[in-house]
Amino acid sequence: MWQDVTVEIRKFEREDIPKKVEWINCSENNRFLHYDIPISVEGTEKWFDSHIGDESRYDATILADGVPVGTIGLLSIDRKNSKAEYYIAMGEVAYKGKGIAKKASLLLLKYGFEVLGLNRIYLYTEADNTAAQGLFEKIGFVKEGLVRQDILSHGKLADRYVYGCLREEWHYE
Repeated sequence: MWQDVTVEIRKFEREDIPKKVEWINCSENNRFLHYDIPISVEGTEKWFDSHIGDESRYDATILADGVPVGTIGLLSIDRKNSKAEYYIAMGEVAYKGKGIAKKASLLLLKYGFEVLGLNRIYLYTEADNTAAQGLFEKIGFVKEGLVRQDILSHGKLADRYVYGCLREEWHYE
């Protein structure tokens, strides 16, 4: 059933804000997210407005059979150095573990490499976020190194891995 789900990504829109707030505030989702929880609709609207026309990022909504289920995007888009930072947050718990994040990620990588013309897409993930690491490796990211005590996460400094994916090594499935 889930393999037949149509997955799309589209630019994040103002109408997505209430869902994003719900997803980020959900304790089943935010263990590895780095927001000041709880986030609010009002604060997210201010964030949205402040990034209108910002070409250094691409924020998208993941749709599964037309239903919004999460967010995905590229941050710190650096055209001079031809790179950007990937992120994903699956929001609808019932849609996790169904291959939707993989399909959405492949679409985002295709966008980054083929539309934006990037050479490198990278990400950081906490060392104990093994589920995400499995996804990243399946879609073509290579673990490049460990950044020790890199980020304050839930009151303690956490180690993070850096992963990278190069256009020349990547292929769309």
